[in-house]
Amino acid sequence: MGGTPPNDAESERVVTRPHASGPTKRASLTTAPQIKSPLLKRYLAGAILGLALTAAFPTIGLWPLAWVAPGMLVGAAIGAGPANTFRIGYVAGLVQWLSTLYWLLLIPVAWYPILGWLALGAYLALYPATWLWLVTQMAPVKFSRDSQGFTGGLRALARFAEIPVHNRVCWALAAAAAWVALEIVRTHLLTGFPWLPLGASQYKLVPLIQIASVTGVYGVSFLLVWCSVSILLAVGSAVRTNEHRLAWLGDVFLPGAVLLGLFIWGTSQLGTEPTTVRKIEVAMVQPSIPQTMIWDPRENAARFTKIIELSKAALAGDKPDLLIWPEAALPSFDETTYTAITNLVVTHRVWMIFGADEAEARADSATETHYDYFNSAILLSPSGQFIATYRKRHLVMFGEYIPLRRWLPFLGHFTPIQTGFTPGTQPVQFELDDLGANISALICFEDIFPGLARKSVRDDTDFLLNLTNNGWFRESAAQWQHAVSALFRAVENGLPIVRCSNNGLTCWVDAHGRIRRIFRDEAGTIYGNGILKVQVPLRRSGQLRAQTFYTRHGDMFAWGCFAVTIAIMLKK
Repeated sequence: MGGTPPNDAESERVVTRPHASGPTKRASLTTAPQIKSPLLKRYLAGAILGLALTAAFPTIGLWPLAWVAPGMLVGAAIGAGPANTFRIGYVAGLVQWLSTLYWLLLIPVAWYPILGWLALGAYLALYPATWLWLVTQMAPVKFSRDSQGFTGGLRALARFAEIPVHNRVCWALAAAAAWVALEIVRTHLLTGFPWLPLGASQYKLVPLIQIASVTGVYGVSFLLVWCSVSILLAVGSAVRTNEHRLAWLGDVFLPGAVLLGLFIWGTSQLGTEPTTVRKIEVAMVQPSIPQTMIWDPRENAARFTKIIELSKAALAGDKPDLLIWPEAALPSFDETTYTAITNLVVTHRVWMIFGADEAEARADSATETHYDYFNSAILLSPSGQFIATYRKRHLVMFGEYIPLRRWLPFLGHFTPIQTGFTPGTQPVQFELDDLGANISALICFEDIFPGLARKSVRDDTDFLLNLTNNGWFRESAAQWQHAVSALFRAVENGLPIVRCSNNGLTCWVDAHGRIRRIFRDEAGTIYGNGILKVQVPLRRSGQLRAQTFYTRHGDMFAWGCFAVTIAIMLKK
């Protein structure tokens, strides 16, 4: 259209050429492909780096990629202009999250999973896009329009070598703070979805992740992005030809020194674990019940028989102190199931925790009674008495409830669920009096929320317990992704975490985040049915646990990063 100036990705030039049979005519030749081609390379680089971020997590588990991918993403977008920078980040985020969350497509429902997969991926892609835009806006250098191409981006990167090293270091720190700011927003916005924060990719680097006891998992994410952007700046300094051959050292010295110090400190923390004098023997049942079977009332008797048989096998021989079933293990509460469960615990004199759907009547009017439904964990004593119930507080949107259904009833068409659960209101600690053990329960994906787990911990809590059902996602990466996100709750609060799942990952993790035992079936996979017996350490009788800095103060570090990011952008 006439009068429209060229944008970030387009340009037009006018040339003249002689005509064979007449006067010279003006011919308009569009050279947009010459400009778009380098930009397409940037978008392609963003997509590849999105896949690299996916590969950093289980089950691929190429964790070193998390140390370089964020910085390379900045390198792919630097100098491309604000709009293109956001788009490149969005492409990277969309590829990352759609490939990471592929297991949503395995939910055994007709078309709802596809819609949810696309919608969630599109939403989550906004975070890396926003981060990339923020980082380039914070940059201490200005870029000209000739920096928009791929080679122009290399020239733009080289310009960082012209500014003082302390400005480059501050920019790398600001980039890390912005990443953490967006992670804490993702944890809370729209009820939150803190699935796989970047730091979770480093769960195998046990000394390093001890910093989570101070900062939460966000501290590990901060280190990864800080180091990654610093490496990018060091490369830019190293390739620039000038007399300062070792200028790149200024970019990596500080993050390198901090990393070394944290590894030394983390290693020392691993050697401070007190000698355990008390343990509890726990038997976890993994029934591996397909989700289609859970949804079919005709299969209730068969699935209940299956889990009872596994439980009897778990109680044979060396009797455990505590028997655990996963989330949604009990098909229904009726006289048959009640009698079978209480007979089981009374006969074997064993404590039991199991997951079940629970209904509670409420009178909405004088003529009609309605029910509130809860996703619950229930504690039974060895005498068969109901001791305590924990009701899940953080429900899965469109999986366990439909938001705003009263005002927007059409939302019910976007999910197969017809009725929803009611959230619980408070944490509950299960007290096993004769064993002197106190257990704080979490259900389903509640164990990926750092703040929620922290609020469930008291100074007399012995360990966290998660009951979950990942059978929705069949045999996929979802089980591992969930587990590595959850294990950071152990480090953050200095407590073991025991996880009992329908089809993986059933395991126990010690207070330093080390996975001590994992259930594997006869085929060697984590997905089959069977039992896992473990011994979990308890605190000394009559003593209270020393609370970690994170347990005492929460997400102070993450919200500090959020405040710093806002302050920098306001100043800009």
